[in-house]
Amino acid sequence: MGVRILFLGPLRDIAGEPEREVPAPLDWAGLLAAVGPDIADQLREPRVHVACGSRVLGDKTRLDAREGDEVALLPPVSGG
Repeated sequence: MGVRILFLGPLRDIAGEPEREVPAPLDWAGLLAAVGPDIADQLREPRVHVACGSRVLGDKTRLDAREGDEVALLPPVSGG
């Protein structure tokens, strides 16, 4: 089953796919390696957030995704 990574908004365009399944467990270093350099560069930006299990992580570098978890990559939201 693994961990499902969801690419949202413009991150989906960069990834070229809406989601990707990777082996569990998944930590921050594993996430950066799994998504490739272009997405990893985006994830290092403070305005890009990571959610795991439907909860936005206050510190995305503390990601600890387990078997069956869903990790969503949340790009900055614009608007007013």
